[in-house]
Amino acid sequence: MSLPDSEIPAAKQLLEAALLSSPEPVTVAELRRLFEPELSADAVRRLLEELQQEWQPRAIELVQVASGWRFQTRPVFQEKIARMNPEKPPRYSRAVMETLAIIAYRQPVTRGDIEEIRGVAVASTVLRTLEARGWIEVLGHREVPGRPALYGTTATLLDDLNLRSLQELPPLMLLTDDITHPETA
Repeated sequence: MSLPDSEIPAAKQLLEAALLSSPEPVTVAELRRLFEPELSADAVRRLLEELQQEWQPRAIELVQVASGWRFQTRPVFQEKIARMNPEKPPRYSRAVMETLAIIAYRQPVTRGDIEEIRGVAVASTVLRTLEARGWIEVLGHREVPGRPALYGTTATLLDDLNLRSLQELPPLMLLTDDITHPETA
């Protein structure tokens, strides 16, 4: 179902209110339920795209991430806004970041796969850290003796990176070039 032109402003306001009041991204399916009768997914997407355009000149932007739509501060303001809350973000070790990158680019992978790629053993704390952060999860088990867990990334990781899908990750060659030739990065 779509809306008559006279109802579009009120529908946009309802979407704004729902998105601004939600601490998490909201899916199109959830937003459709705001309307009686329910709007079509295409109609909701069109309204969201119009809202996105209307918010262009503002310090807040409407973005689509892996788990839905959300309002967020534009990147140009994030550093200054962070001054209001001087809490330092967690710092992750090189082992944690390498493990996360391997999982993101090669998933699903087992701990043994990660160890083979990194060339060193993976501490249990590394995987627990990534699971606790909500960035990785067990997707299943490989059908081999011992049935090792298969790890993959979550929508939370994509949301935290402002990505809609893994295809938006930078090409792996660009990352390795930055690591091996930091002076050009």
